[in-house]
Amino acid sequence: MPLPSSPKALGDILADYQSENDLPMKSRAKAPEAGAESPAGEPPARLKRKARKAGPAALMKPLPAKESGETVTAAVPAAKPAAPAPKPKAAKPSRPGRKSKAAPKAAEPVKVPEKPAEKPAAGKAPGGFEPLAKPAAPALSRAPLSLRRGRALANPKMPRIFALDTNVLLHDPTCVFRFQEHDVFIPLMSLEELDRHKTGMSDVARNARQVSRILDQLMEAAGNPELSEGIPLNALGNREATGKLYFQTGELKPAKPLPPALDGSKGDNAILSSVLGLTSLMKDHVVILVTKDINMRIKAATLGIPAEDYFNDKTIDDTDLLYTGKFALPGSFWESHGKNLKTWQKDGFTWYRVKGPLVPQMYVNEFVYMENAAEGGFEGIVSSVDHDEAVFRTLRNYSAQKNSVWGITARNSEQNFALNLLMNPEIDFVTLLGQAGTGKTLLTLAAALAQTLDERRYSEIIFTRATVSVGEEIGFLPGTEEEKMIPWMGALEDNLEVLNHADSAAGAWGRDAAADIIRAKIRVKSMSFMRGRTFLNRFLVIDEAQNLSPKQMKTLITRAGPGTKIVCMGNIAQIDTPYLTEGSSGLTYVVDKFKGWPHAGHITLQRGERSRLADFASSVL
Repeated sequence: MPLPSSPKALGDILADYQSENDLPMKSRAKAPEAGAESPAGEPPARLKRKARKAGPAALMKPLPAKESGETVTAAVPAAKPAAPAPKPKAAKPSRPGRKSKAAPKAAEPVKVPEKPAEKPAAGKAPGGFEPLAKPAAPALSRAPLSLRRGRALANPKMPRIFALDTNVLLHDPTCVFRFQEHDVFIPLMSLEELDRHKTGMSDVARNARQVSRILDQLMEAAGNPELSEGIPLNALGNREATGKLYFQTGELKPAKPLPPALDGSKGDNAILSSVLGLTSLMKDHVVILVTKDINMRIKAATLGIPAEDYFNDKTIDDTDLLYTGKFALPGSFWESHGKNLKTWQKDGFTWYRVKGPLVPQMYVNEFVYMENAAEGGFEGIVSSVDHDEAVFRTLRNYSAQKNSVWGITARNSEQNFALNLLMNPEIDFVTLLGQAGTGKTLLTLAAALAQTLDERRYSEIIFTRATVSVGEEIGFLPGTEEEKMIPWMGALEDNLEVLNHADSAAGAWGRDAAADIIRAKIRVKSMSFMRGRTFLNRFLVIDEAQNLSPKQMKTLITRAGPGTKIVCMGNIAQIDTPYLTEGSSGLTYVVDKFKGWPHAGHITLQRGERSRLADFASSVL
């Protein structure tokens, strides 16, 4: 698009951008015909305003190429272009609202030159005008904003085929069955990269071998079909997958090759080339690339390939919607739900049976509370939910010193909720979420020691965590399994020191003896050797659980035998494991899956109690 020419006078700019409301409305004159005369000194903007009333160009904007300080008319050009009129020697228009010494009187007209008529170009209105709503496009075209979300661009009437990157197959070996009625395409380079990762004992190597087994079983169940025709994905009994699986059986030459800057021998670029070739070959399908590699999605967008992330592994899209384990009751709750209220005393607690419209939104073992002390300051836990009827039970107040756990008392309501879950023998699985300094590890360790050493409910405490470092690796560590885990257990040592000094009357000798007894009951284990084990009457603590995948979390939880309690702690805002996000973390996964189970509980701790410095740093950094 040609750039607009510079104005002949400063008043031209003001006239073009002067608002219509700023110009005085003296009289309504008819639009002058070609070659007619108009009052002198009348600014071009007023002439344009009058020209808008003449025909279909009423809401049109002059092309930038026409903004050269010359006055144009609103007359629609004839079918044949007229001869160009000579350029008149007219006086330069003056600024609106100011009188010019060179401007003639208002009664003296000046001639308005007629612009040569042109045939309207495609997409333009007659007279060479463009709509205001459609400004001219810049020289470099910009990709659609929704290009990375291929499903947003796809025509719903056209069938879709999803091309899978290698990292999607390694992340979820069963991903080929997650696309419902749509077809799945696996490039030849993805199979080659799977072969490179199949060796070893890591999760990536195991997933690579599992993908290969699944693909081999699909081909065997289909009876060695023609691969070019596709393999039914429901051949192994996966009824939800009704599409077909396609392999790259030959070279796919794209209609538009890759740019020279992209080396086609590299894995990612070879996959992009295959997807481009598939798009050129299957014009009746919408081809969408699925990859967990952000940089590859960006490159796909620059090449015009719809690309998106793999969303099936994500429990939730927004962590703000994650189950918090508590439910705030409105101030009018007892008026709206207490019509058939029943109360009774049992086991030292007060029980309430309520019925109302808010009950279906509650879960078993969810805490209900009223923050306003004027409204009763009620705190309880949901024991059962049956349609619109629920049973509440009051809580034990662990904020009081008489109910302290190993010398630790709750400093806020959330910590009181957590201790009620940790000290309840009927709850086998507890999840604690919270930022740094909220007391997750201290409360868990105090409850574990109280129930192991005082109540003799558990035989020992097993402490483990994901060994994912924040910075660079420090190399191999010497010693036994527990000695190798000591550098990872700094949080355990710090909290043991706090608990050991809780009793100031014990003295130095008593604290040393207590420390030996405590360490005799605590076992530090590595998760690498958990598979195949069964823990009986153990208190299992999994720290930094946000760095575990859903599969690793399943492996650890299924180790629990009779009488074992498992506590998972973590902060999903501090994930150090690659390819894991807040929505796909194993901790998020179990929080969502275990909500409502009568023997599981969850609470999200939000108030920091470590120190004022740590609390302020967590909020501003």
